[in-house]
Amino acid sequence: MPGRSGGVRVLSPSAVHSSLEDIAAAYRKQGGGEATLTFETAPRLVQRIAGGEVADVIIAPLKAMDELVGLGKANADGRFQLGRVGVGVAVRAGAPLPDVSSTEALKRALLEADSVTHTRASSGIYVAQLLERLGVATAIKAKTASFPDAQETFTHLLQSRGRDLGFGGITEIERWHDKGLRLVAPLPADIQNYTAYFAALAKDEPNRDGALAFLKFLGSPAARAILVAHGVD
Repeated sequence: MPGRSGGVRVLSPSAVHSSLEDIAAAYRKQGGGEATLTFETAPRLVQRIAGGEVADVIIAPLKAMDELVGLGKANADGRFQLGRVGVGVAVRAGAPLPDVSSTEALKRALLEADSVTHTRASSGIYVAQLLERLGVATAIKAKTASFPDAQETFTHLLQSRGRDLGFGGITEIERWHDKGLRLVAPLPADIQNYTAYFAALAKDEPNRDGALAFLKFLGSPAARAILVAHGVD
C-alpha cells in the first residue's frame, strides 16, 4: 500500500480519540503503515497548524476546517464528513443521577446542582450558549466553571463531592468511563447539538502517498463501523 512509504501524521480533536486509535490500528493491521495521532481541542488545533505544525491529515469540525482551508493549511478538495458527535451530561460514579429527560428537567437539575462544568471546546461553546437560552446562566454563574479541554473538565468533575454536573461530547464522556465518569444521558432531543467532524489532506503534506492512503481508509466501511461502535453518529 502507499502508506508503507512512511508514517502518517494525523491531527484531530479528542472527540474521536478512541475511534481514531482503533482505526489507526486497523489500518496498520491491513498493511497500511503507522499513523501518528495527535489530539487537541479544535481552537488549539487551528492555532498549532496555523503556527506551522506539520501534518499529513487533519480532522476538525466544519468551522475549524473552513478556517484552515482559508489559511491555506488544509485542502478543500476531497474532504468529507467522518460523522457527528452529540453533547451529553456526565456525573462521577456513585453520584445521584439527575433527571435530564426533558429540557425542563435539565433546567431543574442545573439549578439544583452544586456545580456545573463544561469545556471551552466545540461542545462547551454550545453549552455556554445553551445555558443562556435556558435562562439559567445568571442564576448558576457562581457555580459554573469552564476548562480548556475534556481532560481538565472531567478531572475537576471527578474531584467534586456534591451534586455536580458536567457536559461534554458523548464520545469523550464514554472514554472516561473507566476513570469513574458516568454518562447520564444525551441532551434532550429538542436542545441537542451535534458537532460534525471532517477529514482532509493537509496542504503541502510531507507524506502525500501515505496521507492519501490513510484518508481513503478513513472513508472505508471498516472505518465507519469503528466510528459507529464508538458512538460517532
